[in-house]
Amino acid sequence: MLSMTTELPTTTPTAPTLVVGATGKTGRRVAAELARRGVPVRAGSRSATPPLDWDDATTWAPALAGTRAAYVSFFPDLAVPGAGETVGAFAALAAREGVERLVLLSGRGEEEAQRAEEVVRAAGVPTTIVRAAWFCQNFSESFLLDAVLGGTVALPVDGIAEPFVDADDIAAVAVAALTEDGHAGEVYEVTGPRLLTFADAVAEIAAAAGRELSYVSVPLDEWTAELVRAGVDDDTLALLSYLFAEVLDGRNAHTTDGVQRALGRPPRDFGAFAADTAATGVWHA
Repeated sequence: MLSMTTELPTTTPTAPTLVVGATGKTGRRVAAELARRGVPVRAGSRSATPPLDWDDATTWAPALAGTRAAYVSFFPDLAVPGAGETVGAFAALAAREGVERLVLLSGRGEEEAQRAEEVVRAAGVPTTIVRAAWFCQNFSESFLLDAVLGGTVALPVDGIAEPFVDADDIAAVAVAALTEDGHAGEVYEVTGPRLLTFADAVAEIAAAAGRELSYVSVPLDEWTAELVRAGVDDDTLALLSYLFAEVLDGRNAHTTDGVQRALGRPPRDFGAFAADTAATGVWHA
């Protein structure tokens, strides 16, 4: 078995890099930056050719065949039951297929995700872990966008600060690990440069967008009941409840140097994200 810190020479520079979750928030950014650098990219998604479906292990080998490296993001989250076993099996197959590098997107402060990290590293492919804080883009490309558009963001968290990280920074760290030497075996905890409560973040979005927004802290049971009424499926409901009830307990209320260590520059600030996103008009749709 290879050491997790072993760097293999790139013997197949023209072989593609597989980007699992190529249509997601980080995956599409990773794929775009690799393509901009002239790195051949193979999209890993159910709609790609060949398709890759986490629920159908027979699709994994065709997606991995002939690839040099892989960026792995698991949907919906490594914290869900069975995720560790699934990504571990995928990593083991990647090793058998001769993949030379893996970059795994993980969740900061999630014990289940960190167990999944260990399983992936044990497969023997030189691996880099990108352990991310809450994405800034959850307010613009994900489940919080509708709330922002509605004028009120109501969540079951009050006063807990989070160092929101920009998805562009996550992608930049992943691309560095996929294309440069010296990153194998590293665990990069990536955060933004400062702590904000969710109320702080909503206030900065309001200022950038030039509109009135409010933040309301609500009890978890009321919030989950509202999700049920909105038709949210049981798996998503369980994941969100776990993240808000357990992970957002203050354990992540500090910044880290992951972006600086990986890229040699500071992380992007939430204010810059808010200003640039507001300019697109997405918060006025």
